[in-house]
Amino acid sequence: MDNRSEVREFLMSRRAKVTPEAAGLPAGPNRRVAGLRRSEVATLAGVSVEYYARLERGTIAGASAAVLDAIARALQLDETERSHLLDLARAADGIPTSGRPRRRSGKPAPLRIGLQWALGSITDAVAFVRNQHQDLLATNELGAAFYSPVIGDGGRVPNLARFQFLDPASKDFYPDWDLFAEMCVSIMRAEAGRDPYDKGLQDLVGELSTRSDVFRTLWGAHNVRTHGSGTKRFNHPVVGEVSLAYEELVITADPGSIMMVYTAEPGSPSAERLRLLGSWAAERSDVQS
Repeated sequence: MDNRSEVREFLMSRRAKVTPEAAGLPAGPNRRVAGLRRSEVATLAGVSVEYYARLERGTIAGASAAVLDAIARALQLDETERSHLLDLARAADGIPTSGRPRRRSGKPAPLRIGLQWALGSITDAVAFVRNQHQDLLATNELGAAFYSPVIGDGGRVPNLARFQFLDPASKDFYPDWDLFAEMCVSIMRAEAGRDPYDKGLQDLVGELSTRSDVFRTLWGAHNVRTHGSGTKRFNHPVVGEVSLAYEELVITADPGSIMMVYTAEPGSPSAERLRLLGSWAAERSDVQS
């Protein structure tokens, strides 16, 4: 992942999204570019056209936080996009912000025992831990049953991005497949900005770009987002459709890893289906033991 090209394509893609009207500028006749011109961004940011053009060519090393904030305001970046731009600038300065230890690509490190206990203590919700590569590192008991289509036979570390783009079963599991696909790639884009030298993430992006046209197109859009919180729909092969609220919990002791917790509205059909899934998982566990 070449940092210059990342900066260039990100800034160009954001500039193309802002219309002159949205920026409070006259549109004028004979516009030949989508969105704003470079000169218009420079004017809005209070920098010279030459300086902004240099930034957009990818020469962002040494840019001050004040200048980057001005560019972010001119391009009407949201908070995630602004953070992504700052991450790209820090990486160009040789200061990646991930705080993660350098690891070679390969099998993820085992989960700390205390974190495993914390997961196991969650009994009425789907809970799991994933890393920045979208590897599903561990689940609670209900999470293992819920994500059984993703986990499969356990022959390989399950990966949410590979499942999304390479496994036809994902189209059944995710009723809103297109939305899930865009979210997955945008989260990975933000991760790549935080640490452009992450070999494992580079390898995963290369694999998915080669094998999935949809992934390649979405990756080229340079959209970024955080997961945060919200609601998702799933269609589980055992209990059918459920609508779950999700919360993303950052694990500060393991930079790059997060815990996701999915819960159903109390008393709702989804809550009843989760309860049935828990019973099914317990019965299956008894049979296997």
